[in-house]
Amino acid sequence: MLRIGKEKTILKTKELSIVRDLAKEVAQIASVSQQEQKRGLWRKLNGKQPERPMVMIDQVCWNEMNFNNELTLLCQEKRLREWENILRRIIYQWKHFPVDMVVENFIRVPKAVSGMDFGVHPKETVLSNDDTNDVMSHCYTNQFVQMEDLKRIKMPVIHHDQEETNKRMELASEIFDGIIAIRAEGVDPYLSVWDPITTWMGPENLLLALADEPEMMLAMAKKLVSGYLSMLDQLEDQGLLCGSQSLIHCTGAWTDDLPQNLLSNDKSTTKDIWMFGLAQMFASVSPDMLDEFEISVNKPLFERFGLVYYGCCDPLDLKMEEVRKIPNLRKVSMSTWVDRSKGAQEIGRDYVYSYKPNPAYLASASFDEALIRKDLRETKQICERYNCPLEIILKDVSTVSYQPGRLWQWAKIAMEEVGE
Repeated sequence: MLRIGKEKTILKTKELSIVRDLAKEVAQIASVSQQEQKRGLWRKLNGKQPERPMVMIDQVCWNEMNFNNELTLLCQEKRLREWENILRRIIYQWKHFPVDMVVENFIRVPKAVSGMDFGVHPKETVLSNDDTNDVMSHCYTNQFVQMEDLKRIKMPVIHHDQEETNKRMELASEIFDGIIAIRAEGVDPYLSVWDPITTWMGPENLLLALADEPEMMLAMAKKLVSGYLSMLDQLEDQGLLCGSQSLIHCTGAWTDDLPQNLLSNDKSTTKDIWMFGLAQMFASVSPDMLDEFEISVNKPLFERFGLVYYGCCDPLDLKMEEVRKIPNLRKVSMSTWVDRSKGAQEIGRDYVYSYKPNPAYLASASFDEALIRKDLRETKQICERYNCPLEIILKDVSTVSYQPGRLWQWAKIAMEEVGE
């Protein structure tokens, strides 16, 4: 039986055995030579010398994936149930749609870090058409209408609950001891300026305010950047930054241009890791506004990191002149809404072209394999024409119409098209 620190709680031996058996399966997967081969392919791509395009699938509608009870959770104890869920998803993805995922030979245990916010919380109404899916529609109430309102934004104050971290590590040690290594994992910072502001104002109000109240919006953005810089200083000083990343957002982070053996309990700095930047709400603003309110404002953040991956669902094919101003830029997202030829021509060999296929292809009334193959093949040919290093990242898969085989088939088609 398992005792946690000085607590009286005793975890059921049967449930502990369930999780340990799953951990053994993950450890076996992590030990195969294919894992290091895939890391090597990611390093080549991220060094802009790809052997072939790389493929990743992330942000999956797990509520629709439970085939043959492979994702059914058996544990009742909260902490064991959380680990069971993580391990089952790793095994499931490796079995059904691995593409170029890498299963690491260690388990990350998140440190108990809090205070990474600005003291403002969304006021919203949500609407869902599927209670099992955490993807919902949000309607946000505007909380910022005048300069005076910016006083509500507080600077982050980082706190590390060492006792809670110790408990998490002790539990993980009992679960994974003798099976797979564990690491206390620091913070992998998410530094979007405009995503949180969108939840405080609503997208329509945000966009109108950029035109009607530009001084207020610029001041708001600069205040968030100052807060993020302070947060990063605190994380560095307290040794709470993450170590080597496996993923940066949804893409492989393995690279020879950053420290690769940095353990998460080392005192890493932002220069040792990737940054992920984006301004999705700026899809409909001009290049000049992107430059003024996003690129220029965030430059102090971009400069701090070793490498930068920029963009998400926002089309950047017509804004590369501004995006090129980002220091340490290595990957640029090209969403499904771009002119792919224009994007590839603008990127060339300078950066990795991070293509985001349309996830709606998996949600349609019928599953059109020919359409998916055509989309991927054309993208690969376009990038070959302009000598672009290419990765294909399928994300934001909010539904597959409860047909998980569609995702498996997409993975098979993608790997055929990249020449696996």
